[in-house]
Amino acid sequence: MVTFFNILFLISAIVLVVSTLLQGGKSAGASGAIMGGGMNLFSNVKERGIEKVVSRITLISGIAFMTLAILIKLAENMSV
Repeated sequence: MVTFFNILFLISAIVLVVSTLLQGGKSAGASGAIMGGGMNLFSNVKERGIEKVVSRITLISGIAFMTLAILIKLAENMSV
């Protein structure tokens, strides 16, 4: 059972990294973060098309990653 969770954990980690790297930048970069420029965190910019799909994949894989991390720890504690 733990091996199955570990395989799913590895797959979700890879999907999470790839989907995070595929997302486009929404700010002015590092200089904007330091100088305070591009503070559009709560603006009404909606994601459309492929951006929305990648954003949802990132969200789902992040939730799966955290859930699997907890399940693996619980399964290891129960087997010992």
